[in-house]
Order: sequence, then C-alpha cells, then structure tokens
Amino acid sequence: MNLQEKIRDMEPISWSADNDHRKTFAQYPTGVTVVTTRDAFGAPVGMTVNSFTSVSLDPPLVSWSLRTSSQSRETFRTAKYFAINILSKEQTHLSQLFCSPDQNKFAEIPYIEGVKGTPLLSGCAAVIECQRQDFVTWGDHDVICGRVLRHAYHDREPSAFLGGVYGGFSARLNDA
Repeated sequence: MNLQEKIRDMEPISWSADNDHRKTFAQYPTGVTVVTTRDAFGAPVGMTVNSFTSVSLDPPLVSWSLRTSSQSRETFRTAKYFAINILSKEQTHLSQLFCSPDQNKFAEIPYIEGVKGTPLLSGCAAVIECQRQDFVTWGDHDVICGRVLRHAYHDREPSAFLGGVYGGFSARLNDA
C-alpha cells in the first residue's frame, strides 16, 4: 500500500489505542539539546530536550516543552533564565546523561556560567541564553517560551535524532 492509499484510508486517531503515533512522529528528525538553569538553591539543573524551536525573530523568541510529570518541572516553571545548549554530534553521551535520573549530572561536565549563572555546556554546536517569557500547560506537556538574550554558535556538526537513533547533520546552508 502506498502513502496515498494509507492517507485515503486513515481513521480518526485514538491516542490511547496504541503507540503508532510515536512511529509517525519518529519520522521527523530533530536536533538534540540540553536545557539548563539553576534551581531555587542555586544548584545547576539540566534536561535533554528535542522539542525546541525558534518562534520569532523580532523579538527573538524560542520555545521548548517538557512533560508535566518531569522531576524538573517546578524548577523550570519558576526559573527566570535558562539556556538551550545545542549539542554537537560528539556529545551524544551528554544527551543520555541529561535524560537519566542521575542527580549529580554536572559533577564531571565542563561548563561556564552565563546570564545569572545559567550553566552553558562546553563543546556545543550553539548556545542560546534566554529569559523566560511564558509557561503554558498543553495536554501532558508544558511549553516554555523564552526571549533570547545572547547566543553563540561554533563550527561543529550538530547532533540529530531520528527514529530513536542519534546521528549528525553536516550539510550547511552557507556552504551551498
């Protein structure tokens, strides 16, 4: 059956019926980021996020989302500043570390402090420092919007994620 036939025969979805929606969404490649901030006690907090996007260029705004059941939810809900660390292809281990339950994620990770002490991970393809603008709950996720305060990029191949597999993306528009 070709794609047109599948589309023609599509039934309304029932999200709880099965996990086929995950297979559909897994066809969309994403970048891999670690979002970082500080908690109320000043400790660094970070989590792996692939639901990051640019929202506006004027003013410069970005958004990302996290599960409402996330252990870091309250920290990011109240944080005034956060950073989007766009991982390089060589940083797959950081993606795995920051999605683990390990409470001491920053113990052996090199980072510097950005705006208001926000941790900026070393070796990233890019870093975007933000001030939180909005926090909205939609379904089982919260969407956080931030105003870009500073950003920097490096000539490193960014990490990519597709179908449950990490990889890279070396094609650059400015090389064309």
